[in-house]
Amino acid sequence: MSNGDIFVGEIIGTAVLILFGAGVCAAVTLNHSKAKAAGWVAIAFGWGFGVLAGAYTAAPLSGGHLNPAVTIGIAVDTGKWDKVWVYLLGQMVGAMLGAVLCWLAYFAQFQANRDTETALPTLGIFSTAPEIRNPVANMMSEIIATIALVLPILAFGLTKGLGESGTTVLIVALLVVGIGLSLGGPTGYAINPARDLGPRIVHSLLPIPNKGSSDWSYAWVPVAGPLIGGALAGLIYNVAF
Repeated sequence: MSNGDIFVGEIIGTAVLILFGAGVCAAVTLNHSKAKAAGWVAIAFGWGFGVLAGAYTAAPLSGGHLNPAVTIGIAVDTGKWDKVWVYLLGQMVGAMLGAVLCWLAYFAQFQANRDTETALPTLGIFSTAPEIRNPVANMMSEIIATIALVLPILAFGLTKGLGESGTTVLIVALLVVGIGLSLGGPTGYAINPARDLGPRIVHSLLPIPNKGSSDWSYAWVPVAGPLIGGALAGLIYNVAF
């Protein structure tokens, strides 16, 4: 794969991922949305379908990593680091693009948030926040959840039938749904530094009425935790398999 193909593939795939994921969060959160208050199960499946659509779209160009933690995990396992920066750059650009597309798709609902009596904080549409703010516990949650993502992804490569049938991405999408349902409660399961940081930057820049804080004091946790988890998953896989 050329650097150009990787860059374009990761931009497109990650943008699709964030459009679906932030989109379902907007649908469930914003007033005047037909999916208002649909709940956590809807969010978990929305993100899972985002992985499905984004990864299948990007796969022919870049392999569809869509996540720096996945890229780092693969690099730690294989020892191949030369294209890591291309993946990470494409993922960040794509995450920011997807966040902007979500804002445009729900533009009228975001504009309606200017009503001060019913205004809602909007950061949760774009990025994660912990239910209990405890940096050690929050980091632990993100590290464990990311290992639960990246280690199976690496192991799926050993299952020849998955690759031949083209169903690997479908299985990964279901894995993301499972992580959301089982491990998403403490922090909102960022498990992807680009997924959290790119949209957080966009949230801070967009002219969203009554948008609230972008919570930069917490922003390092959903970046550092998944990167550590991805690296640990690569180490575990390299040693154990």
